[in-house]
Amino acid sequence: MSRSIVVTGLGAVTPLGENFSISWNALIAGRDAQAPLDLFDTTGCRCHHAASATPPPLTDLPAKTIRRLARASRLAIPAAREALASAGLLDAEGLSTLRELPFSVATTAGGMALGEDFLRRVLARGHSHRSPLFSRVSRYLPQQQVLDVQQALGFAGHSVIIANACASGANAIGHAADLISVGAADCVLAGGFEALTELVFVGFDCLQATSIDRCRPFDLNRSGLLLGEAAAFVVLESAEHAQRRGATPLCHLTGYGHTTDFFHLTQPKPDGAALVEVMRAAATQARIAPAQIGYINAHGTATAVNDGVEATAYGAFLGDALGSTRISSTKAAIGHTLGAAGAVEALFAIEALRSGRLPPQLNLQTPIPEIAPALVGAKESSSDMQHVMSVNLGFGGSNAALVFSRSLSP
Repeated sequence: MSRSIVVTGLGAVTPLGENFSISWNALIAGRDAQAPLDLFDTTGCRCHHAASATPPPLTDLPAKTIRRLARASRLAIPAAREALASAGLLDAEGLSTLRELPFSVATTAGGMALGEDFLRRVLARGHSHRSPLFSRVSRYLPQQQVLDVQQALGFAGHSVIIANACASGANAIGHAADLISVGAADCVLAGGFEALTELVFVGFDCLQATSIDRCRPFDLNRSGLLLGEAAAFVVLESAEHAQRRGATPLCHLTGYGHTTDFFHLTQPKPDGAALVEVMRAAATQARIAPAQIGYINAHGTATAVNDGVEATAYGAFLGDALGSTRISSTKAAIGHTLGAAGAVEALFAIEALRSGRLPPQLNLQTPIPEIAPALVGAKESSSDMQHVMSVNLGFGGSNAALVFSRSLSP
């Protein structure tokens, strides 16, 4: 990267808590957020549970505004506010001190829940398209959630929405880093959001990708994923911009890679070649060897094909360092949050780097032998880590990897 990029703020709402600190402490404590799903009727589905979040109260917004917000916006606004606050970018009124702030956002379903609610009510009550309900369904497109965040926090500026399946959150952060690296921006708010929706839930259930048991990433007896919802954002800045305003960097973003393997609509290539390539690209940009990575937050969906390919890829990428590099998938705790996954998991990797505490691999009974030596056990720590990586895969063969470092490599 041509300019040094630092992380100065973090914020998240997850199934584990209404802010990032609560979520992180619950994750480290080994809490699993899986619970019966009551957001919509799951009659006829194989799976009836998920990891749902509780949107924090938005007490600073008018009640009328709150009523019009999609669930996705009610997750995204407080997460973005926390990120800006932790970066020291909110004024006394809770508005951004940077009125022009680029925004790089990831999602897959946007505000789809509003559209689903509109359809249910029309079918149940015979409303016409001229009904007041129409004003709500018109707000379900993803750009509305971007506007909701900007209006709530008082900033505008260039914004981009990335919908690249489950790698989207990492791509959004990587895109923000690219903007800063080439001098197109000095500071960017980046991340992703996802709210649980009936169409997405039923779709994964029809694919038989969801588990009727616990979510067990990297376990020989894994039976499928757990769907979740979350919003997570980081504030990225050039090191010079952060220094000028007296901000304290949390860490450096030193590497980003993305590839597409073009193998199958929903399955990664069996040899994991594209995943290996993307990790090598991120490590090369960070100017580090694979053995220097202390922790990898893996994609780890607990689906039959994905976890096997990942295990193969990590072995090929790390080589003899597989036993010393620690790996875990936090989806066992918060579920697969789709467009938000790459963002919230990047935050977990960053906090592992900063605190030295490692997210344990939950629900593990019989680990895949190839990756067993690397999986994080309960209460593990590694205070001397200098670099961590967050890895994501998505439908369509998309792969993304981010490297975060305590300092710049020589």
